[in-house]
Amino acid sequence: MRVFGIDCGTECTGYGIVEWDDDARSPHLAWLGAGGIRLSKKDPLPQRLALVYTTLLALLETHQPDIVAIEEVFYSVNAKSALKLGQVRGVALLAAATAGLPTAEYAPLKIKSTVTGYGLAQKEQVQFMVARLLNLASVPEPADAADALAIAICHIHQSQTLTLQAANL
Repeated sequence: MRVFGIDCGTECTGYGIVEWDDDARSPHLAWLGAGGIRLSKKDPLPQRLALVYTTLLALLETHQPDIVAIEEVFYSVNAKSALKLGQVRGVALLAAATAGLPTAEYAPLKIKSTVTGYGLAQKEQVQFMVARLLNLASVPEPADAADALAIAICHIHQSQTLTLQAANL
């Protein structure tokens, strides 16, 4: 299973590709790539959204994931920031739909608890565990890429849990 994780942001939208390799002698998570789509505050919002959309479409075409995992909307004190974030998130969902890919959404608490074992983990703890789980020499940069990898890892773990539960019924 190959999962394309997306961490939406108004300044940087992170992405990360993780694969569960169960054909190997020892099944494991495999890091396939990660990065960030940096957005300039100087550009008008429609241009920034177009950049996110076209870049994600190209990345989805290149990496050929089975599914896209994305963070659910969370509530923010600043309504204007939440609205802008929602627009970036909508563009990410549109890119996945345009590529014909299913999507899965996870709450921030679920992502953190799946990756670190603690739903209120700090950003640095998530980055550290992502590096450990993927056997990386260093923490993925930018931080948004580490978050996107965490979202992808969360989906793989949740899928495995659901598969095991279904097999036990």
